[in-house]
Amino acid sequence: QVQLVESGGGLVQAGGSLRLSCAASVRTIGSYAMGWFRQAPGKEREFIAGHSWSDTYYADSVKGRFTISRDNAKNTVYLQMNSLKPEDTAVYYCAAILGVKYRSGIFDYWGQGTQVTVSS
Repeated sequence: QVQLVESGGGLVQAGGSLRLSCAASVRTIGSYAMGWFRQAPGKEREFIAGHSWSDTYYADSVKGRFTISRDNAKNTVYLQMNSLKPEDTAVYYCAAILGVKYRSGIFDYWGQGTQVTVSS
């Protein structure tokens, strides 16, 4: 069983930055594709970024502003969020799936989420 714990959310002004972290309780996240999702009130969950050893994905809504990265030695995945907008306000979730196929947006393991609020 993989446990994922997100941190780093909070309140930030528009144009600011935040870095989310996701710590995974596995031997190594190198075997997993990792992803970040978000869900705003009243909206569907959105797949915004994904990463495997061979591939990186960004949704158009965050491309050029957000960066997904990982530190396999620390079993941690990051989401660097720059130029934040009020419409980025959401609960952000980390997710993992064994292997490299993740572009379908289907993941097996999920964190509990961390709130990001961007004020105008």
